[in-house]
Amino acid sequence: MRLAAIMEIPTIYVVTHDSIGLGEDGPTHQPVEQLASLRAMPGMVVMRPGDANEVVETWKVILQSKHEPVALVLTRQALPTLDRTKYSAASGVAKGAYILADAKGGTPELILIGTGSELSLCVDAYEKLTAEGIRARVVSMPCWEIFEQQDGGYRQSVFPPDVKSRVSVEAGSIFGWERYVGLDGAIIGMTTFGGSAPAKDLFKKFGFTTDHVIQAARDVLARNK
Repeated sequence: MRLAAIMEIPTIYVVTHDSIGLGEDGPTHQPVEQLASLRAMPGMVVMRPGDANEVVETWKVILQSKHEPVALVLTRQALPTLDRTKYSAASGVAKGAYILADAKGGTPELILIGTGSELSLCVDAYEKLTAEGIRARVVSMPCWEIFEQQDGGYRQSVFPPDVKSRVSVEAGSIFGWERYVGLDGAIIGMTTFGGSAPAKDLFKKFGFTTDHVIQAARDVLARNK
């Protein structure tokens, strides 16, 4: 993979079984640090789509690549397919990150950022927080590298600089997410290796639940008032 990046060969790497969701296979099979490692590789494009619609749009992007290898990172566990009549079109994948669901009635006071299998957690948290009157936004961010290629106006439209309350959710190393959540946000991710247990138990143990996302959101909102 590193040689492909150095030589600018547009190889497609389909990387599956991407997180602690491997459950009983244990930490030796749970690549918690490898997303960060791949993102650190110059010239490597890392794409982690969050539902079936995003996978389709990801392939559209990948097949246009001329000089960069791409790691298409997929999960093993079943994921919900988001209702695109209710949420934004998955074509936003082409810009690396896009507003999937936005605040009702004004500028958001909170941004939830999700990738891959954790995107649906952000959506569920968004629905509950919105019902409480909190102006939340969900940003789907399948690809850092493509997002960084967008112009400043677009990047700031997705992440307004004055919205300090942000929570990122990804079942991998937290390394690098501070770039997007800032000093005032929160990162829900892995700071250890995983464990051996049923996947649902591991996700609960390590904080990948809707309730934990909601609590993290409330904490950053309280801290930034």
